[in-house]
Amino acid sequence: MSIYRNYYSCLLSVHYKYPNTAILVFCKAPVAGQVKTRLMPELSAQQAADVHIELTQRTLLLLSKAHFCPIQLWCSPDIKDPFFKRCKKQYAVSLHQQQGNDLGERMHHAISTALQYVSRVLLVGCDCPSFTANDFEFAITTLQAQNEVVIAPAEDGGYAMIGMSKVHPQLFLNMTWGHNQVLKNTRQRITGLGLTLIEARQQWDVDTFDDLKRYHSSCR
Repeated sequence: MSIYRNYYSCLLSVHYKYPNTAILVFCKAPVAGQVKTRLMPELSAQQAADVHIELTQRTLLLLSKAHFCPIQLWCSPDIKDPFFKRCKKQYAVSLHQQQGNDLGERMHHAISTALQYVSRVLLVGCDCPSFTANDFEFAITTLQAQNEVVIAPAEDGGYAMIGMSKVHPQLFLNMTWGHNQVLKNTRQRITGLGLTLIEARQQWDVDTFDDLKRYHSSCR
């Protein structure tokens, strides 16, 4: 916990538009053969890892240039990879290790940890090139307006971002992930808890080679 206290003490001298918010970016170490494997065999393992690096850097650059709030990079399997250290230096992010047995446990841990120090959080992946700065500001101001949960739906039936101002473990624990009913199941849980949900603009991420071609086309 002392790491967090020291980190947020340092932020007192940094100007952010929404200093009492944090954006948590989930990211895997760019190990060839372990990231973006659905881009193979069209790409080699290293080329797929390079795509992962490029998308992560794009996300961190977008957020760091906006100066909305502190950015936390939540790393898997740990923070030791040289890529994470470069990100910390280049984008002024703090590094945190993901903890949990599945994605839901890791998301819940990150959110509940961050909410001990800020009033609201957004959690996002690192491979969604459709995000704009306006998307993040919309989500932050939505939470400031006392809405309890904000979600950016994804085209594949999941979601690309989730934000909240209180911990809601029921949205993450004992869930199944990686299928096209994730968003539907999450909506049902939100409704069951009686929470207010605001949905942001729909997003798309880069999982397949067709997604990668779409990304390259959008950059032209």
